Amino acid sequence: MKPSSPFEQMLRQLPAGVATLEGPDLRYGFINDRMRELVGEGQPGQRVTDFPGNLPSVFLEMLPRIYTDGSEHTAKACACGPHHCYDLSVQPYHDEQGQIAGLLLLAVDVSEQEAARQRAHELALTTRHLDARLRVLTETAPLMTYTVDAAGAVTYVSPQWYRFTGQPPTADLTAIWPLLVHPDDRLRVLYESAAGRRTGTGWNFEYRLRRYDGVYRWMLSRALPEVHPPEAPFFWHGALTEVHLERELSEARRRGEAELRFLADSIPELVWTASAEGLVDYYNQFTMEYTGLTKEELGPTGWVGLLYLQEQAAAARRWVQSVASGEPFEGEYRLRRHDGVYRWHTIRARQLSDESGPRWFGTCSDVEEQYRLRQVLQTQYDELSRAHHNLDTFVYAASHDLRQPTNNLRGLFEELRRSASFADPEQAVMLGMVDTALAELDSTLIDLATTVRTQRQQQEPVEVLDMSLVLEEILLGLRPEIMQRGARIDVQVGEAPGLRYSRANLRSVVHNLVSNALKFSHPNRPPLIVLRSYLTPDGQPVLEVRDNGLGMHIDDPAHPIFQLFARQHTHVDGTGVGLYLVQRIVSSQGGHLAVTSVIGEGTTFTIHWHTPSSSS
Repeated sequence: MKPSSPFEQMLRQLPAGVATLEGPDLRYGFINDRMRELVGEGQPGQRVTDFPGNLPSVFLEMLPRIYTDGSEHTAKACACGPHHCYDLSVQPYHDEQGQIAGLLLLAVDVSEQEAARQRAHELALTTRHLDARLRVLTETAPLMTYTVDAAGAVTYVSPQWYRFTGQPPTADLTAIWPLLVHPDDRLRVLYESAAGRRTGTGWNFEYRLRRYDGVYRWMLSRALPEVHPPEAPFFWHGALTEVHLERELSEARRRGEAELRFLADSIPELVWTASAEGLVDYYNQFTMEYTGLTKEELGPTGWVGLLYLQEQAAAARRWVQSVASGEPFEGEYRLRRHDGVYRWHTIRARQLSDESGPRWFGTCSDVEEQYRLRQVLQTQYDELSRAHHNLDTFVYAASHDLRQPTNNLRGLFEELRRSASFADPEQAVMLGMVDTALAELDSTLIDLATTVRTQRQQQEPVEVLDMSLVLEEILLGLRPEIMQRGARIDVQVGEAPGLRYSRANLRSVVHNLVSNALKFSHPNRPPLIVLRSYLTPDGQPVLEVRDNGLGMHIDDPAHPIFQLFARQHTHVDGTGVGLYLVQRIVSSQGGHLAVTSVIGEGTTFTIHWHTPSSSS
């Protein structure tokens, strides 16, 4: 192998690609290592058009023309392959006779420089976009932005400042803006802004600025320096925000707080406030007069320490629980007065949350007289309850005990009817009247006992009842009367098959209504009784009992429906107790009973087992 010359060795070590293209066919001659990265598999003696490597096709098309006309050409930042850019330079070289012998190809890898230039370009574009966006934001925001330099000269204000002050865009900003500041605020504003520039810090202060209509409005001025260490700040950028309404609201709030404090001190009741942690930070004047202690002596837990000793621990636990959960605090406790006398108080506290955070507001109301009155009323109520219970017991026992003499009388009259004879022609009528009177007396005693028993059953526990099964049991007990009158019973409970109620009370209600429907049936048609349960639109259970009997007078005061012993159809045997019991049971359990009726056509009882609440 022919040894390389020093010049050739130097060309191989150059940090740029060097290659020669010899003859008109432009065949590879010399190729150094850096050029090998560009031409790839091209070897000496091969045509560049056959083995171009990563040389751009446009560049290859130019090589024959350069060889022909002997010109030079340089291409900057040519993309050669997917990841590299080169500066390509081509110039012809000559033989000893001065003829063009080939082309010298130089390639310098500028991939990193091109990437940096591209990044710089993209960064410049991004900066322009951000600058435009920032300008749009500052000039459309509901505040005025400005820039001042270290000497205090105003170099920029946003259009909002001109609209607010009414000044023309040609105005000398540095000279005019101090004149628009309220005279009482001008020296303070100039001093504070100059101090901020002198110390290299920002500022934050409020002052009054004259609006275009001559009205001064409170403004909040904030500014921060533009910092480029180690140089001192030269520009301050800031914003003006109108806070006039906030100042007025704050002033109104201060006046309101003073008025409320005056009102609280005027109330003859213990009023206090506490922090979010439950520590009392205010007592009204009456509290200190009642307790005989100062605010410092009362301390942050004063009202707890004033309670009756045995009540302090329980009250403190409840107060801690309320503070932790935010739930209202309320309870009755004995509170010590300045003379050592304990009086009953109702202590209430509620939490209020606003922009300043949660706080507690509490009162201690003296209820000593109400407490004693309540004790007296409770004693009287207990006595009345005992008397009522004793009366119920007496009525129940009396009705039960009187039935035996009634049965004895009935037996005596039966024996008298068999063994004695009377010549009186009205004998049969008289005996019939006696039987009727005894039957009514027995029925009345039974109903009285049922009334007392039903009242006692109203306290029985409730359970989820299957309407279909309960109605079937009731109708089974009335089967003889149903068969006797040829009645048809239609049970429809599919819409509301279940009911949470007392079983005994449900049986009493339905039994009385169905037996009444059978008893007061129309003589000209067989009874038809419909039992239907369903839900109202608000989800409340309802039972409807409809018949085709004699009907009733609904709005006639002379014929009350639910009054004890009141009767409308006196030609039918009865005591007037059944509907009274139904109405009493339903109302005592929180429901109500509605009635619609047409004389001669029938009656419908609608039982609303539970009265809907006002919130539903």
